[in-house]
Amino acid sequence: MSASELGVGSRIGHPKFGTGVIVSVDETYFKIYFSNTEEVKTLARDYEGFSVVEAKVPDFPMLTMKDVERAIREALIATSERAPLVPLGGKWMGGTLVIEPSDKNLQTKEIPVETFFHKIVMVREKLRVLEQNINNHPKLDDEDRVNLQQYITRCYGSLTTFNVLFAYKEDQFKGSGKD
Repeated sequence: MSASELGVGSRIGHPKFGTGVIVSVDETYFKIYFSNTEEVKTLARDYEGFSVVEAKVPDFPMLTMKDVERAIREALIATSERAPLVPLGGKWMGGTLVIEPSDKNLQTKEIPVETFFHKIVMVREKLRVLEQNINNHPKLDDEDRVNLQQYITRCYGSLTTFNVLFAYKEDQFKGSGKD
């Protein structure tokens, strides 16, 4: 077995540091713990100055940085900015939100209602994720959870203004007021 195929747990002999155990492997280097010096040294995988005492085959193929980056990119794409299917009220489809400044020398801003609605739905989804994170956070006690939940409920209440955009009542925001 060539040195480039060694996995974690392999034992090697080094002329200066003695016998060591590979504790970490990446595409270019081995990190090796040498018990004689009680140190971890980093050696290039293509270094020819050590001998293999006991070879361990990696349990899984080695991941390169490119593999990790690709996996992260795919995960981000899979989870980013995908709003659930929440229908916009029919009377708003194709409409435009117009924001006019009080200073007539300034331009008005026009936003398609569908774009604005999508942003509102995304705010709601991010609040839901925040709520789940608060509920599952290991370092928050019950009092902290309740206090943070009250803020989220107030945020939902502030967003009830936009309920007129939703096609179905069950998709609308609900604050802390009467149900």
